[in-house]
Amino acid sequence: MRADFAFLDSGTGGIPYMLDLKKKNPAALCVYLGDTGHFPYGEKSPSEVLECASESVSLIRRRWNPRTLVIACNTISVAALRDLRLRFPDLPIVGTVPAIRLAARVSRNRRIGFLATNATVSHPYSQRLIDDYAGDCRVFRRGDPDLVSFIENSFFRSTAGEKTAACLPSIEFFRKNCCDTVILGCTHFTHIADLYQRLCGGQIRVVDSRDGVSNQAIRVEEGNPGPFPPGNDSGFGDFEDLSFFVTAASEIQAEEYRALCEKCSIPWGGVV
Repeated sequence: MRADFAFLDSGTGGIPYMLDLKKKNPAALCVYLGDTGHFPYGEKSPSEVLECASESVSLIRRRWNPRTLVIACNTISVAALRDLRLRFPDLPIVGTVPAIRLAARVSRNRRIGFLATNATVSHPYSQRLIDDYAGDCRVFRRGDPDLVSFIENSFFRSTAGEKTAACLPSIEFFRKNCCDTVILGCTHFTHIADLYQRLCGGQIRVVDSRDGVSNQAIRVEEGNPGPFPPGNDSGFGDFEDLSFFVTAASEIQAEEYRALCEKCSIPWGGVV
């Protein structure tokens, strides 16, 4: 069975992106791969990111042959999107980049916080986005691998107090720098978007790229049938719509992922 959309991230971060697209396009058949075997991407070199992501894209092609691939990961997108498109020229690939343009559009005091992985905040691609769309703003960057790891490994079984404690260091950093807008520049952070906004209060607006990514993915899929004729899905296995798969998981992790899938009302696909 062939997927309309496949989503790739290093873990669970892109699930809200898949659900946002499904809400807009209920008929779409979606599948998700978290490359947990190579987590975290945010601490890897650009060449390592490219090789790990290429391995995952090849796996996705073999198993689900999607009409469109969504890279639901800012780090993969800023570090490797161009090269992935060169390596897989017949596969439409939609990237996820930090919502710098949106942040610059809504910021009133021109002081923007940029929360992401170390790889994303330091990458030249992110700087080009800042130069192109936020040249009149001061952008305060914070790479936060601890928060990424907390969300991937602990968030969904943590107490409210533990979740708040994990978010506060970055919020205090942005408050100290008088930011009125904060970009959630790692898809993992979309899991905490509502909590983060509540903790920030009305003084800071929190933005991410979910809306833009899902809209672009739908446009791309509608305009490109993919590398093979529609309906030519022989050799591909069946899967449930919105299934969440990972590349590696211990028994304990698998149970946590299963619980997360129940919480998100999506099927647990297992380890591939």
